[in-house]
This record gives sequence, C-alpha cells and structure tokens, in this order.
Amino acid sequence: MSAYPLRDDVFSADVRREPIRAGFGRGLREAGRRDDRVVALCADLTESTQMSLFQEEFPHRFIEVGVAEQNLVTVASGMALAGKIPFTSSYAAFSPGRNWEQIKTTACLNQQPVKVIGSHAGLNVGPDGATHQMLEDIALMRVMPNMVVIAPGDSVEAEKATIALAANGLPTYLRLARDSTPVFGTDASPFEIGRAYVVLPGSDVTLAGTGTMTYELLQAAHELREAGIDAEVVHVPTIKPLDEETLLASVAKTGRIVTAEEAQVAGGFGSAVAEMLTARMPRPLLRCGVHDRYGESGTPRGVLEAFRLTGPHLAAAVREFLASDGAGAA
Repeated sequence: MSAYPLRDDVFSADVRREPIRAGFGRGLREAGRRDDRVVALCADLTESTQMSLFQEEFPHRFIEVGVAEQNLVTVASGMALAGKIPFTSSYAAFSPGRNWEQIKTTACLNQQPVKVIGSHAGLNVGPDGATHQMLEDIALMRVMPNMVVIAPGDSVEAEKATIALAANGLPTYLRLARDSTPVFGTDASPFEIGRAYVVLPGSDVTLAGTGTMTYELLQAAHELREAGIDAEVVHVPTIKPLDEETLLASVAKTGRIVTAEEAQVAGGFGSAVAEMLTARMPRPLLRCGVHDRYGESGTPRGVLEAFRLTGPHLAAAVREFLASDGAGAA
C-alpha cells in the first residue's frame, strides 16, 4: 500500500473541492506567525490570490505595489537582501509572465529567497481565456538557475508547501490554480520540497502528474483498473529539483510512463521527465498536456475537456499508448 494517505472520498462524485490558492493564503498566514521576517507584496490582486489573509493579520508586513509586476519582484529582492523573507503574488500571466527578467536578475542571479506566487495558472482560469491562462510558466521558471519550481496538487498541499517555502532559503516559484479543484490529500499526507510520492501503487504503467493533473490521473487509474490495467500514480509537486529516484524506481517496475500537466508540454514537466529518461533510463514516454497551442474560453471543466485532460480522456490516452506497446512516445 501507498505511504501517501488519500482522502476516503477521492473517487467519489462528492469529493471535497477547494481553490488551491486558499491553501496558499492559510499557509502564508501561518508562515507569518512562525517567522516575523516573512513579508508579503502584491500587485493589486490581494483578494484573488488569497494574500488578504496575511494582510489582515500582519498589515505592517504587507506592501501593495499596485499594477507594477517588475517593481513587485525588484522591491522584494531588496527586502530579501535586507534579511526579510518576501512572498510576492499576482496572476501567473503577469508574474512571471511580465517580470521574468527582473526575477532573473534581482532574485535568482543574486540568490535571494524571493517567493514568486503565480496564481490563476493553467487552463482552469476558464472564461478569462488565452490571455490569462498561463501555460508557459513551468518552462519559463524551470530553465532559470537557482529557481525551485513547485505545483501543489490541492489546497491542503499548497498550505504545507507555502510554510516550507518560507524556510527553504531559495528563490522559489509556487504555481496555483484559480478554480475549486478536488482535494485528494489529507493532513497526514507528506510534503517535502524535492520529493515525489507514489499515491497509488501499480505495476503496468507509471502515471506521473503535477499540480491539478494528479487528481485526474487518479481518476484515470481507477477507470483503467476496471479494465484490468494496474496503473501506478506518482504525484510530483516539485518539478525542480525533480525527484529522479522515485520516478526512476517506478519506471523500472512498469517499463513505461505517462506524464500529465495543465501547461505546455514543451519545456514543461513532461520535458523534464524526458530529459531524465534520456540521460538515465530510456523508456517509452507519453506526454499529456497542452501541445503548442493557446488556451480557450469556457467553463474550467469544459476547457479541460476540450484539451483532453480529464480522467476519462487520460485513461483513453493511456490505453492507446499501451496498445502501441508504449512505443508511441510524444
């Protein structure tokens, strides 16, 4: 059995749902209670990013910089140099989408522990459409030296991750979804920066997910088991540094792997896994995600359906992949 406790209702239609950003808000408030060096800076989206919870309790440690994302991270880097632990928040389309150069030169190049919180990332932004559906952020941040990249799977994990960020001493990117998404972990489920977790053991194929896609892969695995396919689900909240050993141990057992991300696969999580396999253990790989296109406007679930990133669509992709004997890597 897995050492990662899942909620009892994870395969129920009534599974608990909550915005991942709500967990960030609670985690930031708790981090502020534990360490008075924690400060928060926002680009005029305090309520939307749930940084308001910190602002209400620590108004003297909160700075509203306005719609000025470049200034957001530059000021934060200066505060980090002065000994603070700054968290910055905006929509991911704007940070890191608009201020990547400032993140690079003021935070990462100088190894300052600035925490870049990119909320409303991925397709689940829904009706706001392609301009606000940030799909390139994993690739943008993963390529940056000194940057840690984390995509929590649910609100419970986001709370744990935020508290961990405050203590890791490194520039870090935290990717948050907007819409209410299923909660699959529990308070007892582990989280450690740099670790991946087998959340559902299996032997026929490895399904590796990051962020919201781990839940969808759990649904896919549940469907596949009814068809006699024993899929192992690996949750990978830390995209950089990647937990290669956990992933390689799973692939060594199953012989093939499918990745899923609510982002561009080019340069993203699937690419990170492809690079690892090429260097250490070449095996058939299928990358599920967004393939060289922009998002679309619609309901959050409707957009995921259109991009074939729901559990049933992923199960169908896995079956096709296995039918080709795992040779149809993409």
